[in-house]
Amino acid sequence: MSFTHILFDLDNTLYPRETGLLRELDRRIQQWTEQELGLTAAEATAMRKDYFVRYGTTLSGLVAEWQVDVEDYLAFVHDVQPARYLRPDPALAAMLRAIPLCKVVFTNAPAEHARRVLDTLGVADRFERLLDIRAVGMCSKPRPAAYDRALALLDARGPACIMVEDNPANLRPAKALGMTTVLVGAPLENGVDFARPTVLDVGPLVAQWISGDGP
Repeated sequence: MSFTHILFDLDNTLYPRETGLLRELDRRIQQWTEQELGLTAAEATAMRKDYFVRYGTTLSGLVAEWQVDVEDYLAFVHDVQPARYLRPDPALAAMLRAIPLCKVVFTNAPAEHARRVLDTLGVADRFERLLDIRAVGMCSKPRPAAYDRALALLDARGPACIMVEDNPANLRPAKALGMTTVLVGAPLENGVDFARPTVLDVGPLVAQWISGDGP
């Protein structure tokens, strides 16, 4: 089957983790859990580690085990200006422009944060679709239902999709649905098809596939 869609994660995928933006979001998650749940720093850290193992994200654990205001959580955590961490990336824009597939951002973040990041990077017009946490019913990656909902919204089949992520745990459910998976910024791991040092290396890889040379 030929490819029709390529799905990109947002944070630490479309920009390098060294920028510090995701670290700031993580710091705000920690702050929210301490303040809103009345936990010590150690308690909040332990809870988040437990939720990461059992649910995949802090938010999924909070929704499952606490009565929290999800919109308040999303607003607080993402009250960050990406321009403090990112700059326009012409090379990224050119790489995306050269990929002749429907390009999608698929993120656990809310759409307003994603748009700010895309605008700051100068690539907002390179994507045809944005699937945020609300679009998939507040179901975070790596929960399989999030991927099922994403494919339904795109009217796409898994084998026709490429998924690009910095987190291998978020790629394994995609691979289980038949997607071709690409890990960026980390060595190849079990359950992932390909690994590349940066997102800019994805363009040449996809070009090979479209020309008929694999995957």
